[in-house]
Amino acid sequence: QVQLVESGGGLVQAGGSLRLSCAASGSIFSINVMGWYRQAPGKQRELVATITRGGITNYADSVKGRFTISRDNAKNTVYLQMNSLEPEDTAVYYCNAGVVAVASGGNRYLEVWGRGTLVTVSS
Repeated sequence: QVQLVESGGGLVQAGGSLRLSCAASGSIFSINVMGWYRQAPGKQRELVATITRGGITNYADSVKGRFTISRDNAKNTVYLQMNSLEPEDTAVYYCNAGVVAVASGGNRYLEVWGRGTLVTVSS
């Protein structure tokens, strides 16, 4: 069993900053790509940013230059630093990870999602 737990969401004024964290726990052998996605009310879930185990990053055009994704492999944790927040960034932010989990019959690959953390940006 592998779990992702997000933290750091909240209410912030436009122009402000927040830092999200997501920690993975459980029977983990290794974690490949980790990422953040978000879902605004009435909209589909969309990619925000991803980072490989080696540190290669990818961002949605809407957040480039404002958000920074990073990870601590030793802690199985991924972060999202969000600066210059806009009301359009209001959404539930979900953590995602591609995990190689330890299992009795042999390691297996799992795609794991967190339960989400709400970010609200007021104008």
